[in-house]
Amino acid sequence: MAVEHGASLPYHEPAMLTILIQTSFLLLLNIINAVLDKLVYCGLLGEVLLGIAWGTPGFKLLGLEVEEVIVQLGYLGLLLLVYEGGLSTSFTSLKANFLLSSAVAITGISVPMALSFSLQGLIGATPLQAFAAGAALCSTSLGTTFTVLGSSGLSSSRLGVVLTSAAMMDDVVGLVMVQVISNLGGGDIGAITVVRPILVSLAFAVVVPLACRFLVAPGNKALNKYRESHSTSKLNHMLGQRHTAFIVHTLVLIGMVTGATYAGTSGLFAAYIAGAVISWWDSELPHPSPAGQSNKLENANEKAKSRPTTTAQCSTSQGVIADQSNTTNEASTPTQAQEQQNSSSRPQPKPKEPTTAPRNDTTGTAIYERYYHQPVSKILQPFFFASIGFSIPITRMFSGPIVWRGIVYTILMTFGKLVCGLWLVRFSLTPLKDSIHSTLSKIKLPSSPHFWGKKETTDANTPVAAPESTTTPSQPNQTQPTTSSSTANATTSNNNNKTSPANPISIHPPLILAFAMTARGEIGFLISALAESNGVFAPSTPSSASPGKSAEESDIFLIVTWAIVLCTILGPLGVGLSVSRVKKLEARRERECEGSGRDVLGVWGVQ
Repeated sequence: MAVEHGASLPYHEPAMLTILIQTSFLLLLNIINAVLDKLVYCGLLGEVLLGIAWGTPGFKLLGLEVEEVIVQLGYLGLLLLVYEGGLSTSFTSLKANFLLSSAVAITGISVPMALSFSLQGLIGATPLQAFAAGAALCSTSLGTTFTVLGSSGLSSSRLGVVLTSAAMMDDVVGLVMVQVISNLGGGDIGAITVVRPILVSLAFAVVVPLACRFLVAPGNKALNKYRESHSTSKLNHMLGQRHTAFIVHTLVLIGMVTGATYAGTSGLFAAYIAGAVISWWDSELPHPSPAGQSNKLENANEKAKSRPTTTAQCSTSQGVIADQSNTTNEASTPTQAQEQQNSSSRPQPKPKEPTTAPRNDTTGTAIYERYYHQPVSKILQPFFFASIGFSIPITRMFSGPIVWRGIVYTILMTFGKLVCGLWLVRFSLTPLKDSIHSTLSKIKLPSSPHFWGKKETTDANTPVAAPESTTTPSQPNQTQPTTSSSTANATTSNNNNKTSPANPISIHPPLILAFAMTARGEIGFLISALAESNGVFAPSTPSSASPGKSAEESDIFLIVTWAIVLCTILGPLGVGLSVSRVKKLEARRERECEGSGRDVLGVWGVQ
């Protein structure tokens, strides 16, 4: 640490060993990330392990000053990762799945918090220490969530929207707990210090949407009128430039993060809201377009709406197609118009829906892809996950009591997040009804005319209608019942497909949600480190603070660290394996069903 600061920093050429260490660190971060992303869709695990090896917990190849810089740059990458997650928010899906996301978030908070009080019997923790441990383990890693969803291609799906919304709600609660735990460690517990972060978070969650609705939307309408009436003005030309959108988006992000941090809430929460606001601006508000481009957009929307959106499931559609092909072979050969109609009715890959904003090169996602994506994905994001590895005290975690208690606590905390996936499981009652019906049909009820007579009269009348239906068709029209039955089956299958959405053919959507919610990551480390540094995890009684027990002061911190590390490893690994299995199922169903195999995730994979 420098004692005196001069007028300038003298320039010195870095040593070759320093260059080699930093070069190998940056290259290996990207190589390991690419390899593990290709294999199991969780390259961030390699980055965390490399941070352990190169940093202070391992071989100490990087200096403390370098690690501090990497931590700062990594947090900048985390802010941009969360901002990207806000940009990918679909407000239509968010409105439709808000209650489900809230239920998942409440489950992910309450169950780990309740199970954390098992530390009172496991290690003799106080209720305050158990509460602090539960606060650290109730969070969900936003960086891990957005990275896994981005590598698996599920960011804009319904499953991705539910997951990101629930993870954000969990982290909002966790980030509020950061301030609460910091105040609890200080000893003076005031109502203002506890309520302030909660109120600021609620203010950002409520005031920002209201401001967008009642201030930004009318202002955008007035601006559109001015731009349409002054289409050749310099202001209109400047507002349509990509560089202007880049500056505006960056200022919105910096302003909201700065304001939220100084107001007392998390900058990560503000970064997500900033991305969501820009996504709302692009998708929900009208914008003037160049001449002729709006007409093309409307024509594209009409064509997209005119295309058939229902695709029959593979198991039911094969029989219908086979019946229709048999009837068409027995009949006359189809004409050219019929062939075109049949070819158009075949399942086709889902067309890309045109965006509501015709300014495709100035949207939030386009600006992020052009200016931010490469430095974030190649430098800042690897630095962030490596900085997580810097904070893992790997050399102090392998004593016997710490290991087995940490594993037991990890199992409890993993279960506390896995139960979130039950909200996506659809329990069908038809097998139960069929089994009850089959058992009741085998039971012969005793004949009692005074009780069952009314039913017997109705049953006696049923055989009368059967001969009438068999005698109605005439001899020349023998082919008519077969064709009518096939068309009836086709219409019923089409009606079923229209009324009920495609159900997933496996339990992979609940598994992906459950494992993605399991990863704790940066917020968990932040809360546990604050609880340790502020003395929350220290023994509360003066007698327990004797010199003989000084080494046990951080046992709870090490156990919580075990749970955070293992959950952060198991969560992305489980998501990666499940997504890899989904990709294989989709590829196999594509081959078997001739292009209609995109229903592996069912309604949860809808974009």
